[in-house]
Amino acid sequence: MDHIALGRWGEDLAVAYLKERGYVIRDRNWRYQKSELDIICQWGNSILVVVEVKTRNSDFFGDPQSFVNGQKIKHTVKATHQYVLLHDLDMEIRFDIIAILKNNHQQQLKHFENAFYHF
Repeated sequence: MDHIALGRWGEDLAVAYLKERGYVIRDRNWRYQKSELDIICQWGNSILVVVEVKTRNSDFFGDPQSFVNGQKIKHTVKATHQYVLLHDLDMEIRFDIIAILKNNHQQQLKHFENAFYHF
């Protein structure tokens, strides 16, 4: 599987995981300028959850979640701000990361709630 197919597979797995746990998916791959929000979902009636999905086939260069750097966080927060304004939302916002490791030897999903905060 090439990296694009692996990424799409990982996002599909993350959506299924979230739905099983009661999250309501609002949007996928929402774009603002050069940023993309992988999954935008809702937990209950009052929490908007923006999920960054990182899927890798090896942890040789680090865990998948370690690839969410300061620049990515900055762009994610900016795009989320626009999403909230566009949809006139008045909700608490939470940023999560779902890290997936998939290769011939293992398939592992880790969900990091409140993985980073807006600044």
